Amino acid sequence: MTKKPKEIVGQVFLNIFFIVLCFITLVPILYALSVSFSNQNGLLSSDFSFIPKDFTFANYKEVLFGEDIMTWFGNTILLAVATVGLSLTVAVPAAYCFSRRRFPGRKAIIKCLILLNSFPAILSMFAIYRLLRPLGLINNRLGLIIVYVGTMSVFSLWNTKGYFDTIPTALEESAQIDGANTFQIVIKIVLPLARPSIIVTALMVLIYVWNEYIYATTFMTGEKTYTLAAGLNSLQATEMQGSWPVFAAASIVVSLPVLIIFFLCQKYMTSGLTAGGVKG
Repeated sequence: MTKKPKEIVGQVFLNIFFIVLCFITLVPILYALSVSFSNQNGLLSSDFSFIPKDFTFANYKEVLFGEDIMTWFGNTILLAVATVGLSLTVAVPAAYCFSRRRFPGRKAIIKCLILLNSFPAILSMFAIYRLLRPLGLINNRLGLIIVYVGTMSVFSLWNTKGYFDTIPTALEESAQIDGANTFQIVIKIVLPLARPSIIVTALMVLIYVWNEYIYATTFMTGEKTYTLAAGLNSLQATEMQGSWPVFAAASIVVSLPVLIIFFLCQKYMTSGLTAGGVKG
């Protein structure tokens, strides 16, 4: 079936619109990349060019070897791995239980979880600070891990539960007829089918921890305990006397690991995010 000329023209204009929109969204990234290779400490200039005239790698050298960015990387990776691991360890079994089991108080618990998930985390910061301070968990990675796990476990539960709801129960019933127990059904059937949702959930938790700023700057005040977000803030505020090229280089370096992981997991993004919204 051939398309009408009006439809072809509409698709051409739609494609052009999205190409322009993509370019506009890339402008800040290209701008930061250009500034990071510049030898001039100027953020705005009348003769600005995306290809810097005084091209240099000195800013990246300063970031990688002149600052504590590797320490910040280590702290953030530790927090991210612990948060992702603990959140999924708690959320995945709970999500399967809420999806498949019907028990007294289930609806009330679900409503409470919805309320917790919708409550702005920043409003509880003072209360959390008062709880963690007597325990010696301020300026301590364990304290921040507790905060992150408590925040992201509810989100992880909801994201994976929606996906479990789409998996037909007939598959589990067939496995039971063949003699498989509950543990075998979950490990060999349910979890492999739910892999897209679990991977996407882990990725979103990772991005949250990687970019989280408020708790990191409030609870981690020592330079050796900075996360990447807190470290970048200190880098621009004090350590480099407002060196925009160094700050831009640090921002690019910090963004690369998550960007690489995102592209590696891209094939799971569509099914992991959308399938959970439709009940099978």
